[in-house]
Amino acid sequence: MKALLTITHLTLHEAGRRRILTATLIGALAFLVLYGIGFHFVARHIHEQGGPSALRQRFLLNFLTLAGFYATHFLTLMTAVLLPVDTLSGEISSGVAQTLASKPIRRADIVLGKWLAFSTVAVAYFAVVAGGVLLVARVIGHFTPPGLSQGLPIMALEAVVFVSLSLAGGARLSTVTNGILAFGLYGLAFIGSWVEQVGALAGNLAAQNVGTVASLLMPTEALWQRAAYHMQPSIMRDLHLTPFSPASLPSLVMVWYAIAYALLALAWGVQGFRKRAL
Repeated sequence: MKALLTITHLTLHEAGRRRILTATLIGALAFLVLYGIGFHFVARHIHEQGGPSALRQRFLLNFLTLAGFYATHFLTLMTAVLLPVDTLSGEISSGVAQTLASKPIRRADIVLGKWLAFSTVAVAYFAVVAGGVLLVARVIGHFTPPGLSQGLPIMALEAVVFVSLSLAGGARLSTVTNGILAFGLYGLAFIGSWVEQVGALAGNLAAQNVGTVASLLMPTEALWQRAAYHMQPSIMRDLHLTPFSPASLPSLVMVWYAIAYALLALAWGVQGFRKRAL
């Protein structure tokens, strides 16, 4: 346990030294400023320009908040991929991993320590950006979406899934190959999710099955669909009033599948690093 915590501390220190954390926070701040400005003008129009009824106002504000969460979802996944993408493959190439492995530290502790560090950073990044979106919605629009206690933990799980996948790839692949694989799986999940939703609306079972297979290969978009389902009023999701109202709702089993997916990816990474020649 001491070795694992030491690796976690060193990984966080290295991330701080390379200004990775600073860059992610600057990006988060830039997004929140832009989002806040856009939200301000839309909310002012809704509230001051003789806008729609109170119920429709809430629908519009909920849509804006979900749009902010969707951007948060995207930024968090990109951060979760890019943070660890070079950490193992890059250290193997530079010889740093060989130095670490020569110490009385198990290779498994190296991988697990890095996973713990990057998962913490990715989830913290998500918390900062999601908290900023909620703050903007509350202060400017006087609105808080429902179902946050169910939706936000599912979104945080997405970050852990991608950290696990990116770290596992780095234990076996080069940095470039690992990055291409991670972004390719994200693209597959994104397209598959929309194919499934369109298939559900059209009543096309084959299209739904294609989306389900894509979700099994990479469950992050399915997690987003379930999180978005919880964070909107029932009438919005039942009538499919926005692009964030899923016509085909992933079941709770998909959440447990994503947890297992992350753990298996992590175990695959540990095993790959153990066997890889340094």
